[in-house]
Amino acid sequence: MKEHEPTMSATLEQSRTQQLRAAAEHAPEESRDDVDRLLHVFYRHTATEDLLAREPEDLLGAALAERDLARRRAVGTANVDVTNPTVESQGWSSGHTIVQVVTDDMPFLVDSVTAALDSLGRTVHLVVHPQLVLRRDAIGALEEIYADTPAEDEFGVVTESWMHLEVDRVASAEDREAIATKLLTVLGNVRDAVEDWSKMRERCSSIAVSLHDSPPVGIPPEEVGTTARFLEWLAANHFTFLGYREYTLDVDDQGENLLSPVSGTGLGILRYDRPASEPVARLNPSARKKAREPELLIITKANSRSTVHRATYLDYVGVKVFDEKGRVTGERRFLGIFASSAYAESILHIPILAERVAHLLERAGFTPDSHSGKDLVQVMENYPRDELLQTDPDDLVDIALSVMHLQERRKTKLFLRYDIYERFVSALIYLPRDR
Repeated sequence: MKEHEPTMSATLEQSRTQQLRAAAEHAPEESRDDVDRLLHVFYRHTATEDLLAREPEDLLGAALAERDLARRRAVGTANVDVTNPTVESQGWSSGHTIVQVVTDDMPFLVDSVTAALDSLGRTVHLVVHPQLVLRRDAIGALEEIYADTPAEDEFGVVTESWMHLEVDRVASAEDREAIATKLLTVLGNVRDAVEDWSKMRERCSSIAVSLHDSPPVGIPPEEVGTTARFLEWLAANHFTFLGYREYTLDVDDQGENLLSPVSGTGLGILRYDRPASEPVARLNPSARKKAREPELLIITKANSRSTVHRATYLDYVGVKVFDEKGRVTGERRFLGIFASSAYAESILHIPILAERVAHLLERAGFTPDSHSGKDLVQVMENYPRDELLQTDPDDLVDIALSVMHLQERRKTKLFLRYDIYERFVSALIYLPRDR
């Protein structure tokens, strides 16, 4: 390379600057400096190749449209617009449908919005997602956008997420309105979960303390201790808390068990009480049987998908409540998603799973430091964590030994596990790598 030859990164940066300058030149001369600053803030995290693939006037139009959407926003709300811009009506255009969001900056926004669009069958082709520091007045009107965070706290200064997404073309105005409605619901769920996250985490920790201090009657001490340690582990950033609610176990006039939500106990996505006109959900025969069993902890999957963070079935962790005679009287329920750290950590460091490994080795007749014992532990380390937590310990022994023996044979095998409430079946298939 010659001494003064520019590097590729320098060339790209120069092209980026020229493209944004060309976009700003399409603005009226008297506002060009403000527009230039907006463009650099709005597109600062956008890949240069994405900027160069678009016409300068379209880059300008998208940024100004986002600013127009942000002109006024009430505290605690989100603004959403789904449109097909045209040169005739908006002065810029796109071959895609444009989704724009303005809301308070918080975790899970991009994941949740893109997952919602995916659930609607809309492929996302571009995401522009700047976090902007700006000032609003008392009624939410936009006053100033800062290039950097102000040195001193000022009244009305907030950090917001502005999102510009390009998705598959949606021709119908009705369908575009449906997308906007869906996103407003999802963004509301994100806000509820984020605002109540610390309360749910604290609730989990306090339940663990109460189990240590006042163990429920009739539950073996080792089960109480393991459950308390598991709840402490969840609260130590191993679980993304999305919802919490307490329930009482009641009996109706027909003698059927009912789990009735306790008013005012909901947090996160469960914070809103059920309308009085809505019928109480009745338990199926399997759930009725499980509801009265003197088993302290329930770990399974909820029958609904998360709208926050990841579009996966929610993890359900329930802690039963007992009276002074050891009878089940209710449940404290957490909904959420196990964090990535829960899948990366060794099962030997996870309460419940560590005990299950010890039980497994004992039942199999292997010592932890034996060759077969180490192989068995390795099988469990690679086994899906959700299945480890939800599978009956005795059934797990048979499965683990079978999987270990499969490593010595070129065989395919299917393992089925029925949910404790008989709502779904989990299927695990083992087969040789080359197949």
